[in-house]
Amino acid sequence: MGRPRLIILIRHAQSEGNKNREIHQTIPDHRVKLTPEGWNQAREAGRRLRAMLRPDDTLQFYTSPYRRTRETTEGILETLTSDEPDPSPFKRSNLTVYEEPRLREQDFGNFQPCSAEMERMWQERADYGHFFYRIPNGESAADAYDRVSGFNESLWRQFGEDDFPSVCVLVTHGLMSRVFLMKWYHFSVEYFEDLRNVNHCEFLIMKKQVDSGKYDLENKLRTWSELRREKAALKAKEEDKELADTGKEKEPKKLERQDTTTLPQRKWGGCPQGCDHGKNFKIRRDLAELRQHDENSANGFTHPGTNGNGTIASRRTPAKKIQGPSVSDDSDDPRGIDPPHIDVTKAQEEVVSSPDGTPSYITIDDRLRNALKTPQKSSFLHTGRDFGGTYSGHASEEEVSENDAREQLAARAARVKNGERNGITNGMTNGREPSRTRHSHANKLGDAPNSDQGSDGDNEADDIDKAEQEDRSIRGSVY
Repeated sequence: MGRPRLIILIRHAQSEGNKNREIHQTIPDHRVKLTPEGWNQAREAGRRLRAMLRPDDTLQFYTSPYRRTRETTEGILETLTSDEPDPSPFKRSNLTVYEEPRLREQDFGNFQPCSAEMERMWQERADYGHFFYRIPNGESAADAYDRVSGFNESLWRQFGEDDFPSVCVLVTHGLMSRVFLMKWYHFSVEYFEDLRNVNHCEFLIMKKQVDSGKYDLENKLRTWSELRREKAALKAKEEDKELADTGKEKEPKKLERQDTTTLPQRKWGGCPQGCDHGKNFKIRRDLAELRQHDENSANGFTHPGTNGNGTIASRRTPAKKIQGPSVSDDSDDPRGIDPPHIDVTKAQEEVVSSPDGTPSYITIDDRLRNALKTPQKSSFLHTGRDFGGTYSGHASEEEVSENDAREQLAARAARVKNGERNGITNGMTNGREPSRTRHSHANKLGDAPNSDQGSDGDNEADDIDKAEQEDRSIRGSVY
């Protein structure tokens, strides 16, 4: 059938908490039950619902999981499906009832405090605003609005089903009924706060229009502003009657003078009884002192114990300066120190340089010992452009033991010191041909030449020279 023709919101019947609010100090809100008068109201609501339905209507109930709403639903179903005084067209087996936690009452905290504190809280909520005021350890109406919004969306998706019943009944609470309407009809916050509560077992009927498919609210909601106008009009009528009986004339603008009187504003925030929070801790005044130091420095006054700039760094203990043989004001300035002498001949003989070409005094033995102490960084690993593996032009080398690495490093160091290119000599090396190396370098395109393929010896030698220079620059760096 799709969308239901009626959506009916029903507030629960009278509960024990409505008669005695102090019961919430000992009984959780969700366990408060109906009074005997509340059961009568629920049964009467079932009769009224039965009278306004069609015999062919199908119903689906959503109820809050609180005890008073579940008992109200039970009382409605009792008379709705009863065969007294006439047989009912609605059978209990054909009705669907769902408990919906999102329809629960606004959370007013756990066990409520004393009556005086609750009265103070209600006055504070009235001054702050009913919609945004959050109950201590509880919810605000805005929080309830959020979960009702989710329920409305779920309900609207169910309206798309073809077998959805023709009447949807929501048994909930007073504030939740107003929040539901606020979400559905886009009420403003001001209008919501002006709405008065719904009576027990009062029906809020939303009827679908045949042409547009929208739901019109058939009830006229009561507001506090309208109640104040009614009371003012009633009071004025009584005053006019009293003046007519006594024969006196009415004083001009009497009502206006009464309306212009303003009540003194109560102070809920801060410390209404006087602030004593500063007694238990010391307030830091560092920033105030530093600002005072800055002002004094700007005026030419130097605070004792400072350098005159009034900053935190100025109050630190100055570091001791290491002075050379000659003590001067510029002794700690690196620009006044002569650069160290570099033995270029020794650096060239060691064939060690940094990436920027600065000679180094690290010997071959030092590099060998350092390499053996850090086996996790293999000396044969060629770092790629992404620092993740072998770079183009080099092949990965096999794992070697510590003794083999020591021998290979010593042999390579000897060849480098003798000026050879990667161990390639004019004759045989260790009984192998010069072209039979463990791995061959790739060309610029990344293709490795075959060992039996002819190539230009000079170009290959130049490539090996270039690769060897890059290898020395990377491995011999001290940075």
